[in-house]
Amino acid sequence: MKAPSHLNALRAFEASARHQSFSAAAAELNVTPAAVGQLVRSLEEWLGMPLFVRSTSGRARLVATEAALRALPEIRAGFDKLSLGLERLKESTASGVLTVTVSPAFAAKWLLPRFERFQATCPDTDVRLETSLKLVDFVAQRVDIGVRYGTGTWQGVTAEKLMEEEIYPVCSPEFLRRNQPLHEPNDLGRVTLIHDLSMDGHAGFPTWDQWLQEVGVTGVATSRGMKINNSAAVLQAAIEGRGVALARSVMAHDDLAAGRLVRLFPEIRFVSELAYYVVYRPECASLPRLIAFRDWLRHEAAGS
Repeated sequence: MKAPSHLNALRAFEASARHQSFSAAAAELNVTPAAVGQLVRSLEEWLGMPLFVRSTSGRARLVATEAALRALPEIRAGFDKLSLGLERLKESTASGVLTVTVSPAFAAKWLLPRFERFQATCPDTDVRLETSLKLVDFVAQRVDIGVRYGTGTWQGVTAEKLMEEEIYPVCSPEFLRRNQPLHEPNDLGRVTLIHDLSMDGHAGFPTWDQWLQEVGVTGVATSRGMKINNSAAVLQAAIEGRGVALARSVMAHDDLAAGRLVRLFPEIRFVSELAYYVVYRPECASLPRLIAFRDWLRHEAAGS
């Protein structure tokens, strides 16, 4: 029997196994579910064996057979090598486009204010910036490099620590004048607290409860106040005098330097157990434009 179109059939099989669905694989590959199913069946016919069974527990989904599961890691590694080969072909003729993923708040408060310096350093490299709070699939979404906030343990990517950060209360100068005295943490009990819910429920993400417990303060009502699910908006609310925010030093650095915010109780140090990491696919580590961007991030972080 003649082999099917290997590349398309293998791509359909890999995407279907990853999503456990022909429909989801079709959406990723920009074809119809019927086309994905036909490609997978052609591969099964050529191999003379099934690659999927239908799950009967809960909602219907595709489950790869044991033989298919054994083959998947090498198939994925093969696609990664193909992608890297194409990247290197593009590198031989032009710098190309660098796809970068960061959170919306990190982009607004740290990356974009500094980005002009990268453009001056690497004027031939165009950057496609993807902002998302979700953990993106670097292979499926063709992401080159990103900055993630967490403990540094993510599957499928190399993670290098970029910046640690302190956590401390901040407010606007005007708010501080209106609400004197704010000399010690106990004084926070009579002002509005602004809560950052951008990573609500994430283990290790600093909260007002944790900060107050760390500094030995009780009796401050943390169930009330303003709650916002974006770190940049949390700082903006503080800048506008809406209350006292629990700031992350990386995010608040520029606002403090410009005098838009004031750090309260500077003698108290509370270092977050989470940090910022540069993350990228290990097979892309030698791409010149990735190296240039990673080195630039390190340089900027050292000066922050």
